[in-house]
Amino acid sequence: MPAQLSTLNNVHTLPTISAIATPQGRGGVGVIRLSGSKSLNIALTLTNKTTFKPRVATFCRFYGADGTILDEGLVLYFKAPHSFTGEDVIELQGHGGVVLQNQLLSRTYELGAKPAEAGEFSYRAFENDKLDLVQLEAISDAIDATSIASATSAMRSLTGEFSKKIHAVLERLIELRLYVEASIDFSDEEDVDFLGDGVIADRLQTLIENVGQTLATAQQGQLLRDGVNVVLAGKPNAGKSSLLNRLAGVERAIVTEVAGTTRDTLQETLVLDGLTVYLTDTAGLRQTDDVVERIGIERTRQAIAQADVLMVLYDLSETDDVEALLDEVLSDDWMSLIAQNKLMLIGNKKDLITKQIDGKLPDTETIKIANLGDYSSKNTVLQVNVSCETGEGIESLISELRAKVGFHPPENSLIARTRHIDALRRTLTHLQDASVQLLEFQAGELVAESLRLAQQDLGEITGEFTSDALLGRIFSSFCIGK
Repeated sequence: MPAQLSTLNNVHTLPTISAIATPQGRGGVGVIRLSGSKSLNIALTLTNKTTFKPRVATFCRFYGADGTILDEGLVLYFKAPHSFTGEDVIELQGHGGVVLQNQLLSRTYELGAKPAEAGEFSYRAFENDKLDLVQLEAISDAIDATSIASATSAMRSLTGEFSKKIHAVLERLIELRLYVEASIDFSDEEDVDFLGDGVIADRLQTLIENVGQTLATAQQGQLLRDGVNVVLAGKPNAGKSSLLNRLAGVERAIVTEVAGTTRDTLQETLVLDGLTVYLTDTAGLRQTDDVVERIGIERTRQAIAQADVLMVLYDLSETDDVEALLDEVLSDDWMSLIAQNKLMLIGNKKDLITKQIDGKLPDTETIKIANLGDYSSKNTVLQVNVSCETGEGIESLISELRAKVGFHPPENSLIARTRHIDALRRTLTHLQDASVQLLEFQAGELVAESLRLAQQDLGEITGEFTSDALLGRIFSSFCIGK
């Protein structure tokens, strides 16, 4: 949240702000946006006009203080409250040159506007109830979208679909909370058992199911927005760079037969069947005296620690002892990676291997792990066999990656953020606590308190119960002029 806004409760007292709303640089059009009570007067003075008709584009010349022409273009006037921010808004559409735009921006400052801070236009829209917090976040998500699916989902959230889901659950929660409060007030009535008649329990169970469904949808939306961080690891010449090139569809990494060719991490952003993947190729893990290679190996281990999914590649034609390979490459860490469901085994050079039974190696195999200790009750890990040379098994690899991270977004998916997931989880926990207090203890006051906490957590999503600190983090991530 912009610093000067944190102490002001009445948005009508805020200064008029101005900022370039298009990327700075050479371009056909550059837009400067103003919002606030002085916007119209600034535009009139800047253009020597006497009036502007709302929502009608007017061609004008823009003049400096000495009467020189700074630029020319269109002026659009949006009269409050029918604007993005709810205030008077002016858009000056001139040429996209850096010098021209900065001259025009400086002139708006001379006429009384203040420089806008990051996210300040959006913050004013939020304060004036033009958009809720979910919709405002969706603006940023739509701009930053890395795939068609994530962009489409962000636009659904921007138009209010996610907010409607949250508000529908919130209304049912408030209704139930009022019913419980009334039940407590009439608890002395001998002929009616409000807490034990099953009505509250049924409505509470329905709410738990609603929140659970919304959480599942939001988790898919989070994957659409954030993607997944995948790291390729293995011994030198296992095929890591070849796999990155195959998935990327271009020769991004240098591939040679010389061990240790990859000396540093190489990152590529891919979209695989709708899933955004931040793929990191790493230096091969081995003992070496080469100073540069050792630095690369240390960076490899840092990347492994941050991975959502770790793909360990190995040459099928050279290795058949998987546990020995994992011990050599990952030391003892591989057992915990299996327990956390982060590890994928990738057997490369499938085209060189044949099975004695049917002559062909399957795309996937279940590999038995003899010693997992106390990390997991399972003693198997799924292996995907591929050929980076021919592309065989790559589609299966993508499918298994999607399955591992649980990516199966519905057709009408909605974008979501980590904070939404956290708030929904806390809401679900409070509702489950309320169910326990009701069914096991008939403790009406505790049920009511749990419902109050659930309402507060759910309201954080749309901004009904949101701290200034959280607002500051959200709006500071926006670009200037938005």
